[in-house]
Amino acid sequence: MSLELLQTQDPHAYDDVVRQLPITSALQGWGYGEARRELGQVPTRYLIRRAGRTVGALQLIRKRLVPGLNLLYAPRGPVLEDLSLLPDLAAALRTVARPTDTLVRIEPPFARTPELIPEHLGPWRRSEAEQPEHTITVNLTKPEPELLANLHSMARRNVKAANKFGVEVVTGGEELFEEFWTIFTATNERAKLGAFPKTYYQTMLSQGAAYGGDAYLVLARHQGRALAGGFFLAMGAVTNYLYGGSVKDDRPGEDGAERKDVKAPTAFYWGAMLDAKARGYRAFDFWGIPRKLDAEKHSFGVYRMKENFGGEKVWFPGYDLPLSPVSPLIVRGLRWRKTQNNLRKRGSAEDVL
Repeated sequence: MSLELLQTQDPHAYDDVVRQLPITSALQGWGYGEARRELGQVPTRYLIRRAGRTVGALQLIRKRLVPGLNLLYAPRGPVLEDLSLLPDLAAALRTVARPTDTLVRIEPPFARTPELIPEHLGPWRRSEAEQPEHTITVNLTKPEPELLANLHSMARRNVKAANKFGVEVVTGGEELFEEFWTIFTATNERAKLGAFPKTYYQTMLSQGAAYGGDAYLVLARHQGRALAGGFFLAMGAVTNYLYGGSVKDDRPGEDGAERKDVKAPTAFYWGAMLDAKARGYRAFDFWGIPRKLDAEKHSFGVYRMKENFGGEKVWFPGYDLPLSPVSPLIVRGLRWRKTQNNLRKRGSAEDVL
């Protein structure tokens, strides 16, 4: 039975569907689309209907590639009650695409089994995801002692050490933004990661919680200074650690000696997990881990840190639906542009994750 895409202008009704369906993501939420608008990209939201019943939701971000050519992108989407609906979605998408739209890119989830990720889903073809394709998620429904026991022994020791040193974990919203921004920008500069304009994150923080989702900040402070922190966007049962980092405490210690490492990053992650559990989320998405492990890269340390907190690996592979004969050229052009961006910012052609 065919699917129908019904465009909606009602953010509350749209986010209600995004929040309730089992295959979903906060990146399909209304607030995330409003943040993308800050980048000059245009979100359009649809309810996916079958035989008069809503079976999904879809936020398509229209990204202008060159004059007269666009990419339609569903970040970590679409939202569905079942992945078996994906092949039938293609025909519905063709009915709403404009003549200037060259292809549609989606990122549905597959857990634990990358070898079994299909190359084709009906007319969809495996491609390169725009969001980090690999992640680690932790099941927060377990009791706190079990969550702690699942941590690597080093992480458990660091949690105890951070408590002993008096590291404080705090959560909030706009009142914490400048502290988060200081940490985030310092981390990006150190690791040559790059970032969007400040207004992008501020809009996501305000709009992400406006219609049915949640957006908040978590900081780990020691003696009044924030040393680690992150930005979280949540929807339904899952909270996502999208952005963050850590800084070294360069304040002089006692008698001018270098300060001890108070394990603030570990305290941040553990505190963020407990906070998410208290908020009622059932899963904690650590976001990106590298496709290829290289001990010389910044991303390897990020991977080791996230892996220390237990959890399982989940894949969000990219799939493309060609809408134009020029779509193969567009795909190659996107890859070339990403490579050049990596070279310019980081001096390496390889992706961060």
